[in-house]
Amino acid sequence: MAPTPEQQQWMYRMMVTSRKFEEAIATIYMEGKTPAFNMADGPIPGEMHLSNGQEPVAVGVCAHLEADDVVTATHRPHHQAIAKGVNLERMAAEIFGKKTGLSGGRGGHMHIFDADVNFACSGIIAQGMGPAVGAALSRKMQNKPGVAVAFVGEGAVNQGGWHEAMNLAALWKVPFVCVIEDNAWGISVAKGASTSVANNSDRAAAYGVPGKRIEGNDPYAIYEAAGEAVARARAGDGPTLLEVDTYRLAGHFIGDAEGYRPEGEKDALFEKDPIPKMRDKMVADGVATAAEMDAIENEAAATVDAAIKYARDSADPSPEDALTKVFAA
Repeated sequence: MAPTPEQQQWMYRMMVTSRKFEEAIATIYMEGKTPAFNMADGPIPGEMHLSNGQEPVAVGVCAHLEADDVVTATHRPHHQAIAKGVNLERMAAEIFGKKTGLSGGRGGHMHIFDADVNFACSGIIAQGMGPAVGAALSRKMQNKPGVAVAFVGEGAVNQGGWHEAMNLAALWKVPFVCVIEDNAWGISVAKGASTSVANNSDRAAAYGVPGKRIEGNDPYAIYEAAGEAVARARAGDGPTLLEVDTYRLAGHFIGDAEGYRPEGEKDALFEKDPIPKMRDKMVADGVATAAEMDAIENEAAATVDAAIKYARDSADPSPEDALTKVFAA
């Protein structure tokens, strides 16, 4: 099952929008943080995790999802949020800590929440598994349509919460898909130094569900595998475990010196950048002309510029609101 020309153009647009958004965020993040780096300084304080390079995973899966479907993501969530349809202006404002942000500036970039499109993420490793399985269970119990997808990193699969959630998803046969983004590094720890199996997709057998690994960070192969998994979930046949071979072109966070990477690894990854590869394929296949691809890129840039301007121009939260909408004893 190949994506239609219209779907390919949407996938490429989302990938480019995500990349341009993160490039803008990376530049702004460093404002006020030089020459002496202080994470608390500048218009965007705190840590910042970029998903550059992992865009194919988000679009390949989210191309099959609807607004009512649920997505939970990780601390590296921008590509998935954009592909799921999260409001980009309000997401930018949230990252800037502004009053107009999705959560009024309280959550920042690791805790993006948009109820309008059923998207949430968390900085806690594997934390999205339970809520996603719970959302899938609720739909099954109420006999409502919809699936839930949890995106996790390969390191999350070593967490107890991941196994508990997978067990229950399989036991209850809920409409759920777990997507593992295997970028080979859990912060600075190589996958082989932390995980006892070469492919986490093999773990699916322990829960009696299908498991598949997709190589090559290929948006077309991801689209095909995700289509089968989502269709299986919608048909009432239970969960699927997908593992995607992907990679991050940036460090674990902005400021990561990446001294743990073997020499030459980063250069080799940039040579495989999925965005120019997809552009070349679409033009070669006649899906779009070079001029049409340029137009998509220009539209994405304009969308990002508007979102950044909205965030910069938005008001800061009022100090008296600091303790509202939080749990209290």
